[in-house]
Amino acid sequence: MAKWDYDGPILEIDKLSISFFTRLREIPAVMDFSANVMPGEALGLVGESGCGKSTVALGVMQDLGVNGQIVGGTIKFKGRDISELTPEELRDVRGNEIAMIYQEPMASLNPAMRIGKQLMEVPMIHEGIDAKVAYQRALEVVTDVKLPDPERILNSFPHQLSGGQQQRIVIAMALMSKPSLLILDEPTTALDVTVEAAVVDLVKDLGKKYGTSMLFISHNLGLVLETCDRICVMYSGEAVERGSIDDVFNQMQHPYTQALFRSIPLPGADKNSRPLVAIPGNFPLPHERPPGCNFGPRCDYFVEGVCDTGNVMMEQISGDDRHVSRCRRIKEIDWHAPIAAAIRQEKAEIGEVVLKMKDLKKYYEVAASALFGGGSKKVVKANETLSFEARESETLAIVGESGCGKSTFAKVLMGLETATDGEILLDGNSIGDIPIEARDTATVSSVQMVFQNPFDTLNPSMTVGRQIIRALEIFKVGANESERRERMLVLLDMVKLPREFADRMPRQLSGGQKQRVGIARAFAGGARIVVADEPVSALDVSVQAAVTDLLMEIQRTEKTTLLFISHDLSIVRYLSDRVMVMYLGHVVEIGTTDQVFSPPYHPYTEALLSAVPIADTKIEKKRIVLEGEIPSAMNPPSGCPFQTRCGWKDQVPDGLCDREVPPMVTLAEGHQVKCHLSLEILHRMEPVIKIAAE
Repeated sequence: MAKWDYDGPILEIDKLSISFFTRLREIPAVMDFSANVMPGEALGLVGESGCGKSTVALGVMQDLGVNGQIVGGTIKFKGRDISELTPEELRDVRGNEIAMIYQEPMASLNPAMRIGKQLMEVPMIHEGIDAKVAYQRALEVVTDVKLPDPERILNSFPHQLSGGQQQRIVIAMALMSKPSLLILDEPTTALDVTVEAAVVDLVKDLGKKYGTSMLFISHNLGLVLETCDRICVMYSGEAVERGSIDDVFNQMQHPYTQALFRSIPLPGADKNSRPLVAIPGNFPLPHERPPGCNFGPRCDYFVEGVCDTGNVMMEQISGDDRHVSRCRRIKEIDWHAPIAAAIRQEKAEIGEVVLKMKDLKKYYEVAASALFGGGSKKVVKANETLSFEARESETLAIVGESGCGKSTFAKVLMGLETATDGEILLDGNSIGDIPIEARDTATVSSVQMVFQNPFDTLNPSMTVGRQIIRALEIFKVGANESERRERMLVLLDMVKLPREFADRMPRQLSGGQKQRVGIARAFAGGARIVVADEPVSALDVSVQAAVTDLLMEIQRTEKTTLLFISHDLSIVRYLSDRVMVMYLGHVVEIGTTDQVFSPPYHPYTEALLSAVPIADTKIEKKRIVLEGEIPSAMNPPSGCPFQTRCGWKDQVPDGLCDREVPPMVTLAEGHQVKCHLSLEILHRMEPVIKIAAE
């Protein structure tokens, strides 16, 4: 089908309302939603889970399933109402004119078909071109998305590619027919921050090259700042503020937008002196929305009789570029008033060393042919000579990309794996070679874990209270059932959950509430060390702030040592006392948070810092996009583990980086890097993140 020409907005959504129908009721998912996307423009759609972002995208694609229905308003694509297209016309528009990229790349790829064939199908079906021309076009887009050795990639199956490579293939597939509109639904949440930075750059460059308009759905405000021209903030099915990036980020005029920004750790936030401000209360369920303003019950500016009556309409903000807001009190609120300070906390007193690791190694032996298990063996060096100390009441953050060995070291510490070599000392006692089943109760209860996904860690058929009591039984806390029940209720108080939640099932809890239950269970036996493995990455930004502050509060009272595993350097900067950066099994940098976040850096730390999206227009960042994928731990490079991707390698003479693993160099007291660069070069490094002059 030939693409139709149109010089107005590519996408016009006007007063759109979408409902889902169940046997019991109609559930309004999107109400009175309007937005335009102009040719070549990128619109970011942000908001918490359940606010209706993806429903809007599915409405544009006319893919709402059997229960979903557009009950009001219109969606026009290039001036034509999408709901009036015939099934044949709609089929031609999807994929040819409008393409969608989903969060999980493997959901869009056929595991049994080679990449080349999947890409070639798009123009062959939509444009009727022959296989030879289609192959050339596939080769061109795979080169455009910066994949190495495009011919080998086209001949590969999806499972032979990394997550970042799979996502690039999905982007290439979406661009095969040069669509006019590209919808991206959280396309980088499953990717490492360095891969995310490369994919974001790629999407921006390709948008310019192909002149594609974009609808970018995300909960990450920093990512929207870096990729989009305009932003639309959604809350509970409605657009609450819309405007250019500059207007909304610098002149926000809706309490919810303001609350979102207060709950994310921007540079300058500090867990003691400038804590984050979590949004109070919970997101309303679609059939329990309040009268008047949906955000009313959680709003600092709520006035009874004003905000809780009638429909609240969008209002134009004078002087700004198409900037509108849905707030009754927009003219009365002083939007430039300083944020009311949250309660300032005293810095916890760091105590004695609780945990000490000395030259820890963890190697796995695997068959070279994993499919058949025969042939020679290969050694995977998951952890290489890890050495560090962690003290009472201290938060040590462990950062690095997937596959760097963060979780392997956590498993060895927990006793789920045993160390190959080296020593782990807990209060002076060696535990590295004792598996969990051989550890005594005191040791097991001393080292506990909070996992990334709260949905997977709770038993769906057991009440919340019973699951916490079960942990107390295992840790031998309490002499009888009634003592354990009382302790369970105290633990619910500690994680700020109502006591009646003891009788609820996990399915009746939100993600943030489930994570609180996981935290209560981890602290049930008086844990000395808590390993928090990406504990907030599956949660909304507003919930992240509350859960992060909860962990900090419990740490202050319980004097716990927190090992915080994360790839989100914004949260790491906010809550950690010291930071350990890992790459391919090695510790490449360790120091206090201030030392690690200011130059001199290890070249890998520098690249990590530059990759983090920051939701602040006043921040200037050095752009360092790492080329290539992380090497395999089964076949690591010779010499320095980072030398295959390092931009500073040419500053080291005689090919030393290729030949020798660097020594640990001390830059200042407590600050070490594993690097061959001379101290003179290291001290000449400039900051990655600067606050621009006003």
